[in-house]
Amino acid sequence: MKAVGTREASLASDDEQRSSAARPAAVRIQEAASLRLDDIYRYMRNRWGETQADHYITGMFEASERIKTHGVASRAIPAEFGVEGFFFRYEHHFIYWRRLSDGDVGIVTILHERMHQIDRFKDDFQQ
Repeated sequence: MKAVGTREASLASDDEQRSSAARPAAVRIQEAASLRLDDIYRYMRNRWGETQADHYITGMFEASERIKTHGVASRAIPAEFGVEGFFFRYEHHFIYWRRLSDGDVGIVTILHERMHQIDRFKDDFQQ
């Protein structure tokens, strides 16, 4: 009887492993990136209107989703930044991301092309 229970537990464990391994990676927006998205949206809405702001932010989310399928041309973050991760350009912004321990994609921060990237980037990656 004990062997049957152990075998059932083993099967359940195998099933759980298969389902988590088969689970497609999710894209998770981390705190610093979320704050930056809010700022970007407010700026665009105030400058160009709600429709344009919605369009731009939606495009950012769609581009971020394509990370999972290698549908955006990401590059490794240069070693001098002192962190591991990747980035790609979306129109006038750079989206920085890394692979999380569970296999998901973590959007770490989003910086405008004119922002001093090293200082802001290091601050956001430390969170």
